[in-house]
Amino acid sequence: MMPGTLTRYFGMRFFNVVAGTFLSLFVLILMIDYLELMRRHSTSSSVSALALAQISLYRVPHITERIIPFTVLIGTMACYLDLSRRLELVVARSAGVSAWQFVKPAMVIALLLGIATTTILNPVAAVLRERSERLEAELSGDRRNPLLTHSGLWLRQRNQDGQSIINAAGSRQQGAELSGVSIFSLDNADGYLGRIEAKRATLHDGYWMLEEARIYAGDAPPTDHASYQLKTPLTRAQVQESFATPETVPFWQLSSLIRLAEGAGLPAIGYRLQYYQLLVLPLYLVTMVLLAAAVSLRLFRFGGVQKMVLGGVTAGFLLYVLSKIAGDLSKASLLAPALAALLPPLSGGVIGVVTLLYQEDG
Repeated sequence: MMPGTLTRYFGMRFFNVVAGTFLSLFVLILMIDYLELMRRHSTSSSVSALALAQISLYRVPHITERIIPFTVLIGTMACYLDLSRRLELVVARSAGVSAWQFVKPAMVIALLLGIATTTILNPVAAVLRERSERLEAELSGDRRNPLLTHSGLWLRQRNQDGQSIINAAGSRQQGAELSGVSIFSLDNADGYLGRIEAKRATLHDGYWMLEEARIYAGDAPPTDHASYQLKTPLTRAQVQESFATPETVPFWQLSSLIRLAEGAGLPAIGYRLQYYQLLVLPLYLVTMVLLAAAVSLRLFRFGGVQKMVLGGVTAGFLLYVLSKIAGDLSKASLLAPALAALLPPLSGGVIGVVTLLYQEDG
């Protein structure tokens, strides 16, 4: 058994390197995103540099959440290569410490980091991303969602009186709040009845609440209403299924959204896939540790360090490609979401364990 002091030492070295790698990438992405925002708003004299920095700071956590597996991969290789360069691994091996004992503290820490990412970072990143979009829209005076096309959002609803086609320039709360709304009313034979222009629309149970609405009905002059209720058969689940991408929904809301969508008879494969991918993220990070350890525990005096680093990066990239392919197969209903989420960490873990067994135990 490896002494507790040595276990804590290897664990802290691993954590410090991974944390340093994450902070370095965070600052780099923050600088790039900030420069891009400066370029995008360079023509506006009313936008301050501090406001753009705040928007960029809110946006970056969502981006860095996606690169955490590669952060763990790079951090693990850097940690063990540095231990090998300093001959600390040689001394530990001479004392009877095996490679599995080197890797065990890193695996435990990676598991905890994955749990923290799923339960804390993901919800926080989703909230901050939506806040950044709202701040950017307020600064630029453009209420449109930057993820939408130039024609905005389009939604159709039907009831006993006919149907309505809703066009909105932007959305918030996964489609529950719309801005820049135009509603075209049609009868059951698709005949034009009139239209409604509103500044904002909020979805409630059984109706849309329109604010600052102007109603055009036939040849009659338009009428203005501070608030106006438009009946709708749409549920929040139906609207969210139309407008919300799985990446924008926090982890703690995914399960309830899946139940709402399936209860309304809507497909929820994308949300289920995202939910399972977040659940297996801790195992994914453990897999990255195993893959990195398999290519970085070799002693420096044997040479081939560049090949080891290239092999680790290639293995991580191939695992990322496998996760994308499995996700696409799941969205095409060719693979169960749970299996699609579990396949990459399971495959990578088997490869890492087999490689370590071959290298250490023959």
